[in-house]
Amino acid sequence: MTHRLLVQYGRPTDPSAFDQHYRDVHVPLARKIPGVVRFDIGHANALDGDTAPYLVAVLDFASAEAFASGMGSPEGTAAAGDVPNFATGGASMSHYDIEDFTP
Repeated sequence: MTHRLLVQYGRPTDPSAFDQHYRDVHVPLARKIPGVVRFDIGHANALDGDTAPYLVAVLDFASAEAFASGMGSPEGTAAAGDVPNFATGGASMSHYDIEDFTP
C-alpha cells in the first residue's frame, strides 16, 4: 500500500527566493531520501477564493515502514532540516496510507 507525505507551504515573504531555494537546494535533498517512489509539487490555487497553500509537495513511499525508514535516514533528516531555511510562510506536514477509489 502506498504511503504519502503531504507538505503544504504557506505564502513565503519572498516567493522568488523560496522558489529558487526549493528548486536548487531542497528538491535535490528530497530526491535523495531513500524509498521515495514518486515526488511531485505544484503551486496551489483555491477553488473558492480562500487562501490556498503557496506550494504543495507530495512524496510517495511503498509503505509506512519505507516512509519511516526514509524520513529517519540521514538524507531524510537533511531534507527536513532544510525546511526552516526557506519556508518563511511555514509548512504543514502530514502522512497517510492511500486508499485508491479510482474507477
